[in-house]
Amino acid sequence: MTNEKAVPAYPQTGVASTCRSFDEYCAMFRLKPADLKGPVLDVAGGASSFTANLHAKGVRAMAADPFYEGLTDEIIATGYKEIEVASAKIAAMVASFDWSYYGSPERQREIRERSMALFAEDFRREDAWTRYFAAALPSLPFEDDTFELALCSHFLFLYADTFDERFHAAALRELIRVLRPGGELRIYPLVTLKWEKYPYMERVLGELEEIASHEFLPAGLPFTPVRSPLLKLVKKAGPTG
Repeated sequence: MTNEKAVPAYPQTGVASTCRSFDEYCAMFRLKPADLKGPVLDVAGGASSFTANLHAKGVRAMAADPFYEGLTDEIIATGYKEIEVASAKIAAMVASFDWSYYGSPERQREIRERSMALFAEDFRREDAWTRYFAAALPSLPFEDDTFELALCSHFLFLYADTFDERFHAAALRELIRVLRPGGELRIYPLVTLKWEKYPYMERVLGELEEIASHEFLPAGLPFTPVRSPLLKLVKKAGPTG
């Protein structure tokens, strides 16, 4: 995972609200139906439709993101605005990305817009508060040993210039805390917005050896200018586990 291409950094100020589809999640996290029995947690999922799709299938699914704080219509409007902003940035550096999954920027945007519509429909439901939690790492409002699967897309490691090594270690520990013994945490991508390998990965994972095992897997959704693997951590059983 070396930076072989001389490509510019992604021009991002602050943390973007992601808006990805259920199929994109399944591809990039290499998810199979057996992985999605629940309960499932999507952290920093923004306006992605993953939680909405799982809820429609009868799976217990929750999402946590500070993006959910505020008035419903304003949150949804922000999600649509983010599609506009992200599409313009991608168009400006279109040749840097791998389009083998999406085919074209136009098709990628269509996927985003469909995902956004599904999210908006679910987020407007009266019971949305039971699925969407305005919360930020490294502090989640869930009990220990709650989830079988937790996912984090395009947040951890990506903003390495904004969040330091201590934050990443605390965030991973918190995500493992809310997993059940044997539960999995999957994170993608493992590169920064400068398309560089996250520099403190070995040290951060070393701090978690007593509570989780880890492995790197090939990701299933090529797009970033520099290929990145998928990180999978499995929570170990505690003393009474």
